[in-house]
Amino acid sequence: MTTILIVDDEEKLRGLMARVIKLEGFEVVEAGDIKTAWKKLDQSEIDVVLCDVKLPDGNGVEFSKALKEKYPMLEVILLTAYGNIPDGVQAIKNGAFDYITKGDDNNKIIPLLYKAIDKTELNRRVVSLEKQLGEKRSFDAIIGKSKNLLACIDLARRVAPTDTTVLLLGETGTGKEVFAQSIHQASNRAKKSFVAINCSAFGKDLLESEMFGHKAGAFTGAVRDKKGLFEEANNGTIFLDEIGELAPELQAKLLRVLESGEFIKIGETHPTKVNVRVIAATHRDLPKQIATGEFRSDLFYRLSVFQITLPALRERTADIGALASSFATQFALKTNKKITALSPDFINALEKNPWNGNIRELKNVIERSVILTDGPALNIESLPFEMQHPRQEGGKNLSAFSLASSEKLHLQKVLNYTNGNKAEAARLLEIGIATLYRKIEEYKL
Repeated sequence: MTTILIVDDEEKLRGLMARVIKLEGFEVVEAGDIKTAWKKLDQSEIDVVLCDVKLPDGNGVEFSKALKEKYPMLEVILLTAYGNIPDGVQAIKNGAFDYITKGDDNNKIIPLLYKAIDKTELNRRVVSLEKQLGEKRSFDAIIGKSKNLLACIDLARRVAPTDTTVLLLGETGTGKEVFAQSIHQASNRAKKSFVAINCSAFGKDLLESEMFGHKAGAFTGAVRDKKGLFEEANNGTIFLDEIGELAPELQAKLLRVLESGEFIKIGETHPTKVNVRVIAATHRDLPKQIATGEFRSDLFYRLSVFQITLPALRERTADIGALASSFATQFALKTNKKITALSPDFINALEKNPWNGNIRELKNVIERSVILTDGPALNIESLPFEMQHPRQEGGKNLSAFSLASSEKLHLQKVLNYTNGNKAEAARLLEIGIATLYRKIEEYKL
């Protein structure tokens, strides 16, 4: 049922408006001041607020602004004194639906009320549609149709609208951050920040500063106050990748955030309160780490409320072609090439590879193949030698094709692509710079 909140300190006038509105079949909630109005708003789902400008504990114009900030879908109609048009105009600027003079007859109040109710319903439909579209878009970033992947997506869709902590498990490179981003985008926090940090990328002290922030002078080099990532993610989502690498001291601090929503910055004495959804990920066996004393059992149980285990790429070979095609399109645009196809032998070789590095390794291989390809199709010749000629069970190559000549060709093409930039060439070839220089000398490139 549609519910109207009337906020007015004149009890008789408030009661009169309530009776008139009830005759239209609406439920009416009354408040004599702003403090009571906030309580009523927390207790009931209000559709429209009729609010007097002058109230015992505040100004209705400012109250209407605060209302729209906290409850953007409901509509507010201001009740102004006769001739007090500026208040009404200011209220509309603050987001109110309209204003009406106190004492106007029902022929003005009721039609205006119906229009405001229609607007509230429209607001809610728009938000609902945006949420549905956002949820669909968010999971579109996850490529693949294999059963085990779709099962993971289904779990992610179900948990996304909640604030439940999620623990993503799986080998390195299986796409845990993409899943975390998709869960965030399908959640009620989608319009707020998504912040990611790799817990293995920093030392303990630096990681503590990154996660929780510090006060100026807290340590050498702390010349100014710094917000931590938990503060940056307030009302949004923080993604803690490689949570199994977190130092014991920081595990205790994270546990406090999960339990109470607060933490103490480095150099600070009072706690900072945040409202953050935590999604964590690891490739480690956390129960085994608990047994060895490396990971806190109480933190594990807080993090693992809802677990999703992502499959390795070798467990979803049916998705390799679609993933490769997507990466090829991405890198073709980046390198200004026209790649329109992936040859069957190319796809076949990809599907036979063990992919110990999972999706991340596949992405790197496709990037290199695009660089090495001059025509419109990616062919098997653009793949690394060991993928072109996989070993037999006995360990012998299926082809006598020279490893050296294949490697020399790859090196030359990559160096040509990078215009001789050896650091970039080493990155693309996934070898050290010293190894690259040794190969250049060996092959006289």
